[in-house]
Amino acid sequence: MPELDPEDEKIVILARSTRARTQAAEGAAVRDTDGRTYAAATVRLPSLTLTALQAAVAAAVSSGAEGLEAAAVVTEEPMVQGASVQAVRDLSPDAPILRADPSGTVRETVR
Repeated sequence: MPELDPEDEKIVILARSTRARTQAAEGAAVRDTDGRTYAAATVRLPSLTLTALQAAVAAAVSSGAEGLEAAAVVTEEPMVQGASVQAVRDLSPDAPILRADPSGTVRETVR
């Protein structure tokens, strides 16, 4: 993969840090159209289940974000879950979604 833009590298680092700190299955981060970032981890409660990317998008929306520039998810999975992609697409139909492995190496960009 080509070298990442510094702002995209930042959201990969945030997603990776969140995943490591919480020991969650996934960590995610998004950057809104104002340049603000939001990070979250997988949520698994008896009454609520969210992918990390859904949780990051929810944090952005609840803080007033109206669109996203980019998203990143750190996971061991070979692909980004459909529900995660849809959460990003609900706000931004063309924001790139970076899928990185636990080491932080970007393996795919979902467009």
